Amino acid sequence: MSHEQPAPDAPPSTARRPIHIAVAVLSVLALVVTGFAWRSIDSLRNNLATAGGLGLGGSADGAVDILMVGTDSRTDAHGNPLSQDELDSLRAGEEVASNTDTIVLIRVPNDGSSATAISIPRDSYVDVPGIGMSKINAAYGATKETERLRLVEDGATDKEAEEESTKAGREALIQSVADLTGITVDHYAEVGLLGFVLLTNAVGGVDVCLNEPVDEDMSGAHFPAGEQTLKGADALSFVRQRHDLPRGDLDRIVRQQVFMASLVGKVLSAKTLSDPGKLNELSGAVQRSVVLDDDWDIIEFATQLQDLAGGKVQFETIPVADLNGMTDYGESIVEVKPKDVKKYVAGLVGEEPTDSEDPTTSETPKIDASTVTVDVANASDVGGLANGVADALTSLGYGQGEVGNYTGASVSETTVFAHSADDDSAKAVAAALGGLPTDTDATLPEGSVRVVLSSDYQGPTSAETTSTTTSSESSETGLEPASTAGTTPTPAPPGPPIDAGSSGPRCVN
Repeated sequence: MSHEQPAPDAPPSTARRPIHIAVAVLSVLALVVTGFAWRSIDSLRNNLATAGGLGLGGSADGAVDILMVGTDSRTDAHGNPLSQDELDSLRAGEEVASNTDTIVLIRVPNDGSSATAISIPRDSYVDVPGIGMSKINAAYGATKETERLRLVEDGATDKEAEEESTKAGREALIQSVADLTGITVDHYAEVGLLGFVLLTNAVGGVDVCLNEPVDEDMSGAHFPAGEQTLKGADALSFVRQRHDLPRGDLDRIVRQQVFMASLVGKVLSAKTLSDPGKLNELSGAVQRSVVLDDDWDIIEFATQLQDLAGGKVQFETIPVADLNGMTDYGESIVEVKPKDVKKYVAGLVGEEPTDSEDPTTSETPKIDASTVTVDVANASDVGGLANGVADALTSLGYGQGEVGNYTGASVSETTVFAHSADDDSAKAVAAALGGLPTDTDATLPEGSVRVVLSSDYQGPTSAETTSTTTSSESSETGLEPASTAGTTPTPAPPGPPIDAGSSGPRCVN
């Protein structure tokens, strides 16, 4: 790692500007090197926890690809157990765990012109090296525990077994992500539960917005509707909740993304960047809670990002084949198709998708979903379908318009209508619902979108609608419970990207 620094007498505006941008980007995308905004670069560098020998890099593809993981570890970055007060403040219990419940692949072109953060659902069912098919969030923990037991049996000390097995767990996760996305990981960043709380508190809390109030005991999420500022354990509960949300873990990912997008504005604000106390607190939080790979020259990387603006930072989620998947032995999973994921990621990172006609990989117009109101009309014989699709669109940030049965002329296929053929809002809604055809309806006002559902519809509906319906209700609604064998898959194509340059927090479920 390079130790070259700006001259001691360099003006602050020139010596520290790249560091400020690194703060803005990485605190949002990876909650990583926020503390580099403070002057004590040497102190921070010398006290960062690092990990080596992870098999990173090796692909000169014109970009830096960073795997950021959030773990549920009950230790700090240096392996020290958290105090009882800290454990209590996290509302996370005391069980020993090494799952990676937040997995984000961040791609930054070498010219630093943009950044794309691609979330991977924690329950994605993938092929894990050495284990076989498994939920991706267990790749780290399951590999680590298997290797730890083997090392202990071979006579290794507890410390040696912990270090080597942790390395093996990280390598397994890195390879699993690379195999799923087709992207070689260049750098690795890991943040524990405590780090999330410390970094959020250091900026004075983060602004969020909820469509409806929530009252969910498992995560400790008890919030009113509307805009609010969250700190500490409340912020952690906000991004950890997945129960009682229409799309479960996918809605939790949306929460994480809007939280990080809101955080970038907080970090970029003059109140943060000009406050030595806040910057010092950020530095301390990073030193205690972040692990980086030891080959990462953060100073050089920060320089690459000096012209990156919030509007060039976007958050995406991989396509899901079945949100309510199930293994043969009854384990609930999120089914993903590596071929589709690779195509989608290739399109996001500037490579030509293999099949340009594939609706899940074609370029989706960049719109602000919150500005689009969508009417949903049911022309099929499936009861409750319009409500389920409307809920799915609402979970992606779209405004809900009129929802009910279709009374117009007969339709042969599900179609998204708009006033004009070049309406980007209609194209984005069509993509979000699985690549539907679009058409014009001159009776619709400019900017209005209407989805007319026919019996051929196979796109997403709300998880609540499809998974909580009882058997007795199935005949009435036409939707079977997700746990019933042979049900129709519930795909979840990627929604509109979340833009870190937006003004104000996006309201979500």
